[in-house]
Amino acid sequence: MAKHIDYYVSLMSPWTYLGSARIEALAAKHGATMTIWPVDFGQVFPASGGLPLPKRAPQRQAYRMMELKRWRAHLGVPIKLEPKFFPGNEQPAARAVIAVREKIDGGKAIRLAHAVLRGVWEQDKNVADPATLAGIIAGVGLDAAQVMALAETPEIVALRESDTRRAIELGVFGAPSYVIDGEIFWGQDRLEFVDRKLAAG
Repeated sequence: MAKHIDYYVSLMSPWTYLGSARIEALAAKHGATMTIWPVDFGQVFPASGGLPLPKRAPQRQAYRMMELKRWRAHLGVPIKLEPKFFPGNEQPAARAVIAVREKIDGGKAIRLAHAVLRGVWEQDKNVADPATLAGIIAGVGLDAAQVMALAETPEIVALRESDTRRAIELGVFGAPSYVIDGEIFWGQDRLEFVDRKLAAG
């Protein structure tokens, strides 16, 4: 029986970006389905003992930068270590992804989320800017006006809140997190274990 991956992301996370192509490839390799949940880690962190990057100790911030350099070299993935528009407001993009997930197509929602991540971490785009976001949405073959209108509806706004509460209830505390059969795999550096879990069927 094919597995399902609940894919919890932050659209401002470099780690989500670094793992984005690989989780898509793993899902395809194993015939797994996947649902994306771009939740609000501004709420998840306080509930789980985490801290947003600017509030972390200098040692932790310095180590994060070393790790980003290591993973960039290891994976050969282009990533700007200090993009112009990070940290930024991911809420409009997150709601757009939820709107596509709920109203159009789940696979296209994942494609849009990964395009947003590339925008931040590879292309120095301000994804909070409406015109820029519209261009990213159109770039993955979606109707930008339709998606952005849906993203502002009360239903979609409420879903981001309820999705976030569900993530907290499940025990999700960081991005990316891949949840399979209730088991959480936190971080793109755990994708080898995701592979093994999916292979086990």
